[in-house]
Amino acid sequence: MKYNHAFVRMMPRRGHISLSAYGQPAGSVSSDRRQRPRIPLEIVTAEYSAHHLQVLEGLEAVRKRPGMYIGSTDSRGLMHCLWEIIDNSVDEALGGHGSRIEIILHADGSVEVRDRARGIPVDIEPRTGLSGVEVVFTKLHAGGKFGGGSYAASGGLHGVGASVVNALSERLDVEVDRGGKTWAMSFHRGEPGVFANGSPSSAFTPFEKSSELRVVGRAPKGVTGTRIRYWADQQIFTKDAAFNLTELEQRARQTAFLVPGLEIVIRDERADEAIETSYRFDGGISEFADFLAPDAPITDTWRLTGTGTFTETVPVLQQTGAMVPTEVQRECEVDIAVRWGTGYETTSRSFVNIIATPKGGTHQQGFEQGLMKVLRTQVEQNARRLKFGANDKLEKDDILAGLSAVLTVRIPEPQFEGQTKEILGTPAVRQIVANVVSRELTARFASSKRDDKAQTSLLLDKVVAEMKARVSARAHKETQRRKNALESSSLPAKLADCRTNDVAASELFIVEGDSALGTAKLARNSEYQALLPIRGKILNVQKASISDMLSNAECAAIIQVIGAGSGRSFDLDTARYGKIILMSDADVDGAHIRTLLLTLFFRYMRPLIDDGRVYAAVPPLHRVVVMNPGTKPNDTIYTYSEQELHALLTKLTKAGKRWQEPVQRYKGLGEMDADQLATTTMDRAGRTLRRVRMEDAEVAASVFELLMGNDVAPRKEFIIDSSDRLARERIDA
Repeated sequence: MKYNHAFVRMMPRRGHISLSAYGQPAGSVSSDRRQRPRIPLEIVTAEYSAHHLQVLEGLEAVRKRPGMYIGSTDSRGLMHCLWEIIDNSVDEALGGHGSRIEIILHADGSVEVRDRARGIPVDIEPRTGLSGVEVVFTKLHAGGKFGGGSYAASGGLHGVGASVVNALSERLDVEVDRGGKTWAMSFHRGEPGVFANGSPSSAFTPFEKSSELRVVGRAPKGVTGTRIRYWADQQIFTKDAAFNLTELEQRARQTAFLVPGLEIVIRDERADEAIETSYRFDGGISEFADFLAPDAPITDTWRLTGTGTFTETVPVLQQTGAMVPTEVQRECEVDIAVRWGTGYETTSRSFVNIIATPKGGTHQQGFEQGLMKVLRTQVEQNARRLKFGANDKLEKDDILAGLSAVLTVRIPEPQFEGQTKEILGTPAVRQIVANVVSRELTARFASSKRDDKAQTSLLLDKVVAEMKARVSARAHKETQRRKNALESSSLPAKLADCRTNDVAASELFIVEGDSALGTAKLARNSEYQALLPIRGKILNVQKASISDMLSNAECAAIIQVIGAGSGRSFDLDTARYGKIILMSDADVDGAHIRTLLLTLFFRYMRPLIDDGRVYAAVPPLHRVVVMNPGTKPNDTIYTYSEQELHALLTKLTKAGKRWQEPVQRYKGLGEMDADQLATTTMDRAGRTLRRVRMEDAEVAASVFELLMGNDVAPRKEFIIDSSDRLARERIDA
């Protein structure tokens, strides 16, 4: 039965319900035919034919679906448009044309990019009959980066960058210095024409018969370059979309690292006072790797360079205008900077033709493949010295721990996954990068130079130590978080554990010395407070290797008791205690012990600090017994600093009250009795705790390296400069 443009008449019979035009009951059941009119039920389906298909031509598709080209229409998409314009200038500098790029954020919301490169071609493109400027800014998939010989390697590959920015701009002005003249053209949402004045909202007159690339001035002899200024279209982007200065500075710094000798200047005129920053680095990616590294070095920054060739079949545009599949030979240049540090975090950046690939791709896979092959071979060859068992096996995380790397490859017409170019897809690059890494790194391990031998030996030690730490942490995870009475022997014998199974309510006090432990056992609430004594000053883990840290009895006991592993494999959810409280004496030695413990937590159990679980107990320095007249009991007051003590004694003197002499000065926790320790330091009702916070991880890392690292000279200078801030009475002499 055909229902299109038809209807079905339902003739109601006696005793049946009549349906209205909407298919609902019309009236009640009746036997009288005269009271029931004939009402049709129309069933219609939508017609779908070729007339309903829409063909979006030119830049209409960009404005209709902007997310397909720039990812989103918020600040991220706005910044992506800016990258497209900047990358065109960077591609010119990469080819040896121009050494300075200026980026100006104007107060009216527009942005301008200036360079002194070759300038966009201004002559007529023969196929379209348009000037080179108009072709670049109005035609999708048009440009000089499709294998025509203008660029050996570039980041712009799809020919949509400038035209997409133009389509999504309320106004775009371009000026080109070329051939002794300054040429100019303006666009309104991708359409060329003339504005009445310099405002994007001024009257716009589009070209009707033919467009015009105007000559607006004379350029100095031999001077070429391009200036592009545009206003993002508010009809496309969200209201809160804005240019992020911090992100722009990071990208400019990154690009300056990747193109040695290129100067990038950023000027922000949006505030009352303009801010200008400039970036230029002549050291290239070696300097970039050192900049990214968050820790002290184990190795120098090594450069791994090489080339490889491959063939691929690509469509090549012939003179006749036809695309013919042709087999071409490509050359891939690989340049990598690597260095390993004492930490366990991996900092890696990868680039293709200076375009960042944050999600990696075939070049990243080849890099990791080459590292795995070389280091596994070297560890097996040195198995006896490293105590590497036959059943042991290195994994990728063991090798990447503490690695800072910058990976760059340059290839003509790379295959990216999407216009945002976040993943490289060219298959042949993987094996080329792996071969370069394997060859260069093997040569480094085979070097007879003293420095190379020392550094490669330290690197193998670190990699094997990471493997052992991972295996140990995995064993900890496989055990239960709380041991019953029969299994308690696996925990250190000196641990005085608590009874509760509620992790959030439990507290672990790390106390200094056995004397303090005896008093603390009597002062604690054994329901939720556990005690772990340590013998004096633990190992300085900022200077020591991972293997030395794991073999240290005190460090190993702390890691074992907390039960969440260490380093890269640390799992906060498996920690056995809700609070970790460092309880040391209120003197210089106690402060040193507390600093050593904090160094251990910062280096190998940082999530505890990030989550706010690490505290420092605040024991009192003095005990003042105020004598009351008659039979009234004496009052006991505790003070926590010399200033607080002097203020208290002055107050008591003015009030005419006396106190027992001498005032008791606690040199250690062991001098308190259990009641005093409980009242002042351990009882939740009256104690004071200082939570250890880390507002800035990079600043914290630099402070730990300054105070606890191997470099003595900066620490000595810091101590000398800070000596005038030290009070003599704080020193026990």
